Amino acid sequence: MKHIAVLMTCHNRKASTIACLERLLKNTLPENHTLDIFLVDDGSTDGTAQAVNTHYPQVNVITGNGNLYWNRGMHKAWHAAAQTKNYDYYLWLNDDTYLFTNTLEVMLSTANSTHNQSIIVAASCSKETGELTYSGFLSTGEKIKPTQELVQAHTFHGNCVLISNAVFQKAGNLDPLFHHAIGDMDYGLRAIKLGIKSLIAPNFLAHCESNNAPITWCLKSVPLLKRIKSLYSPLGNSQPYYYFRFELRHFGLLMALKHLFSIHLRLLIPSLWK
Repeated sequence: MKHIAVLMTCHNRKASTIACLERLLKNTLPENHTLDIFLVDDGSTDGTAQAVNTHYPQVNVITGNGNLYWNRGMHKAWHAAAQTKNYDYYLWLNDDTYLFTNTLEVMLSTANSTHNQSIIVAASCSKETGELTYSGFLSTGEKIKPTQELVQAHTFHGNCVLISNAVFQKAGNLDPLFHHAIGDMDYGLRAIKLGIKSLIAPNFLAHCESNNAPITWCLKSVPLLKRIKSLYSPLGNSQPYYYFRFELRHFGLLMALKHLFSIHLRLLIPSLWK
């Protein structure tokens, strides 16, 4: 028997979370595979936890304090799962990512084809347009569109990722240093250093819409104090402290200092960028 732990975190997206769980549980599992779900509800005030308990009582709901955000919430879910059982696989799943009915079969088959020695990433597309939204990245930063073959990525988005126990034993959990963003990309780059490949599974395997909201701290129409607050929010991809630590770890001191300077220059004079 093979055991899979699904790791999720959520905050005030009740309808999305319920829809995600519905699609997940409609997946066809290979014979002799079981599924346990660990969901960190990070201080939701919209009744998410109650709705999950009502509709899907088999889900292990873990209460967060509202300050975990995505990365630290996923770290907490992973820690709880690993303390519960020696799982064969761990699946990261965002609650706005809606799996196709064959997603788990494809990802597990892909993992088996690598003897469970690689990270398997599911690429997602927009339901409305069919365009690529989330996937892995080449070393150039370009997002990888899936094909019918396996494609190696440099690192990846964490929307839907399968980690075997063999990989987990080498690479461990997500780094709780990071609040919200960066932790998924950091994990992929840490894996490379350990000789672990990240592979994009064949074809699109989920629907997920892009978050195209403008970056507030880059907008010259936004007052300076509001731009500063936005940049230093835990939700920001370029939060200076965490982004500096990330770049120092993977790209060296000069690159980290360069971007620390350019981020703050853009914050102060956003009109220099178009």
